[in-house]
Amino acid sequence: MHLIQILLPLEHDGIPFPAEQYDRLEQELTDKFGGVTSYSRTPAEGRWKQGVQTEHDDIGVLEVMTEHVDRIWWSALRETLTREFRQDELVIRCQPIERL
Repeated sequence: MHLIQILLPLEHDGIPFPAEQYDRLEQELTDKFGGVTSYSRTPAEGRWKQGVQTEHDDIGVLEVMTEHVDRIWWSALRETLTREFRQDELVIRCQPIERL
């Protein structure tokens, strides 16, 4: 079993993304994987170095569990979301998990 996490910004240049953008993605993931978990009520904060400056974003996280990881599908989704959320880079990460 694998846990896939999508890290999404909540805003761009101080303007929040519309809720419909997240809702559409959550529905797509629910249809494909049978469910999704969303951590968006209390945002996490991402920080990274951009030259000498430290940048940050408030982010939400969407998670799904799956037996099989279709890397081509996930890569295409990452490219689409990178454009839609106007990011230089968008992180989708995968880790093996054991159901207890």
